[in-house]
Amino acid sequence: MKTKITTLFLLLALLFVPTASAHAQSPNGDDVFLLGQNYTLNSDETLNGSLAVIGGNALIEKDAVVNGDVVLVGGNLTINGDVSGNVAIIGGNLTISGKIDGDIAVVGGQAVLTETADVNGDIATVGGQVQKDPDAKVSGNIVNNAPLTAIPGIPQIPNVPNIPDVPNVPDVPNVPAVPNVNLNFNPLWDVLNAIWRALAIAAIAMLLTLFLQPQLERVADAVTRQPLMAGSFGLLAVVVTPFVMLIMVVTLILIPVAILVAFVVPLAWLFGMVAIGQEVGERFTKAINQTWAPVLSTGMGTFLLVLIGGFIGLIPCLGWLLVLLIGFVAVGGVAMTWFGTRSAPGITSGTITPPVVEVPPAS
Repeated sequence: MKTKITTLFLLLALLFVPTASAHAQSPNGDDVFLLGQNYTLNSDETLNGSLAVIGGNALIEKDAVVNGDVVLVGGNLTINGDVSGNVAIIGGNLTISGKIDGDIAVVGGQAVLTETADVNGDIATVGGQVQKDPDAKVSGNIVNNAPLTAIPGIPQIPNVPNIPDVPNVPDVPNVPAVPNVNLNFNPLWDVLNAIWRALAIAAIAMLLTLFLQPQLERVADAVTRQPLMAGSFGLLAVVVTPFVMLIMVVTLILIPVAILVAFVVPLAWLFGMVAIGQEVGERFTKAINQTWAPVLSTGMGTFLLVLIGGFIGLIPCLGWLLVLLIGFVAVGGVAMTWFGTRSAPGITSGTITPPVVEVPPAS
């Protein structure tokens, strides 16, 4: 069984580090990396390198050739040409009408093989399935909803030997039951903890505003204009990140990178909450007809947002759900804008309306 599929996940893991830059080469050049863009390899063109697309769609037209691996996250991949390498897709659908000389891994999506599909390798899915036309050709095995160890490139876990029978333990005399006293419930401590957490994050928000106010404004603009898309991006990031970390840990060589990725989601949550707090602070000052410096308004807005969220989280059963949804939106806004370094998809950098300054009439 081929093991080159591991290289695909290593490439995917490196793309999740927010400091990495996205670039694309010509069809006849080296590897192609795209973030939030679509890619098309036209007929009679050849890509001598790997292809990685996040947040976009990819099309390999008929008679086009890819001499490398193909990775796609959060989009649809259509292969009508030839791919001499492995294919991995996460959170999207795969349609094959051409020839693939390698293994295929599909996570959270479907793979459709038309009558002209020719796959010289294995196909494994996690949280999805394979739809194969009777005339399609597959030389390897097809495994639907396989465990992680069934994906090509992931080592198998050996069987655990049977444990010998343990002799019966003699009966012990009944011990009087100890009264169940709950000493952990302290509503005053929970309230003080929520206030302290809100003050700490508000202080961090004021510090970030001094150096990263434009980036915070881009994140806030993405959240207010596209809250549903931001929540979807946040959910995808939270779900995919542990899987990517697991792949990197299994490869051993990228364990330091896995430790770095473990801090990405918490940092994205903090940055996104500060950006939302900036928007809350601006609306709060407008509501009370005041004009504050951005540092003060952002600090106040973040304090109110975290404090109210902490109080809501104390509500039994349902409080944690609302806090979780706000966290998804915060992480998604950061993911859409790559920590505010660019505008979100569908929002141009010039769409933010500047404040109106009233000019007094000339005397």
